[in-house]
Amino acid sequence: MNLQIGQVICIPTVTPPPTTCPPGTFAYTIQAGDTFYSLAQRFHTTVEAIQAANPGVDPTKLQVGQVICIPTVTPPPTTCPPGTFAYTIQAGDTFYTLAQRFHTTVEAIQAANPGVDPRRLQVGQVICIPEATPPSRTCPPHTFPYTVQPGDTFFRLSQRFGVSIQALLQANPGVDPNRLQVGSTLCIPF
Repeated sequence: MNLQIGQVICIPTVTPPPTTCPPGTFAYTIQAGDTFYSLAQRFHTTVEAIQAANPGVDPTKLQVGQVICIPTVTPPPTTCPPGTFAYTIQAGDTFYTLAQRFHTTVEAIQAANPGVDPRRLQVGQVICIPEATPPSRTCPPHTFPYTVQPGDTFFRLSQRFGVSIQALLQANPGVDPNRLQVGSTLCIPF
């Protein structure tokens, strides 16, 4: 076929086969920048619900144009059993770092979250964290006890736990931040 400049031709388009989504979900085409977390936020659902609606889809390998299913019904929020509290996974979290941060053990976190694969944590995923028993000081609600280690300062603790120095001061009235004692207990807000 000889084409000439300016000649108009028709090119057929290929329509991808429609994805059949289960009841309670709708088909969504992945756009640039989409993640399960951003989609969960946009459509008022959870990362876990999107994963459940898309078994076999690797959320770290989404492709522009890929069709996935988005839940239309928001599942109830994760309810944690007594003695635990809900925690939303942040970038870089592991069961080990969470166990250290909240003064518990990896085993206790695993026991509180049956079915959660600690190697596949997703930002935005909600898990249950066992409450630590305060070593020697009772901390107010929304804080957890932390035993001061050599080299700790309020600045380093604020960086480590992602809280402001002011929040640390408010959670620890009467504690002189310039005279932290190794082995003493501080209350860390979460």
